Amino acid sequence: MLCTLGTVFAEVVLGTVVALVLERLTDGRGWTMALLLLPWAMITVVSAQLWAYVYNGVYGVLSYAVEAVTGGQVDILGTPVSAVPAMSVADIWKTTPFVAIIVLAGLVMLPGDITEAARMDGANAWTIFWRVRLPLLRPILAIAVLFRILQAFGIFDLPFVLSGGGPGDATQSLALLGWQVMFQNLSFGPGAAVAASTAALVFAGCLVFLRAFRTQVGEAEETA
Repeated sequence: MLCTLGTVFAEVVLGTVVALVLERLTDGRGWTMALLLLPWAMITVVSAQLWAYVYNGVYGVLSYAVEAVTGGQVDILGTPVSAVPAMSVADIWKTTPFVAIIVLAGLVMLPGDITEAARMDGANAWTIFWRVRLPLLRPILAIAVLFRILQAFGIFDLPFVLSGGGPGDATQSLALLGWQVMFQNLSFGPGAAVAASTAALVFAGCLVFLRAFRTQVGEAEETA
């Protein structure tokens, strides 16, 4: 759960930063967006396998670089301390473009007269973003967070290919746990319980975020 929250938070922050940069681009925005969407468009199994090559303890690029600096051999996916951040980095790399495109769409739709009025009143760029644009972006950010948390609950292919849920159960997701219990251990009762619990958590999360979304929409309309 903490890994999911940390990953979603990092994706929202990085996606917002990338969207702000794209908004200021005039020439080459289309090509930049196309390149940005490559990680998101790539099949998760393929991207997970690429990161598995990067993290490999024998011939991985990152493992080789760490070994060159520290002088000792390291297996990034072999210990929970490093495996969890490694999978988080792979997930952030793939899904940050998705968040960036959503936030960019929200930035484009923001009314320009409010920003111009704040600029004429002497507000700097940071104040305009923090006090004017960010409150108006809250409904868009709520949608991005909702999508990402729901996807994080159902993530299967990334931990399955990258680490198999290990070491131990350090990188095991609920979807992967249900698959292992039901199809590997052939424990259909506990597997069904995991699936039902996951569905209940997703449903509860949807209700919470829809309530928060309605509140954010109301506040944004009052601000506008």
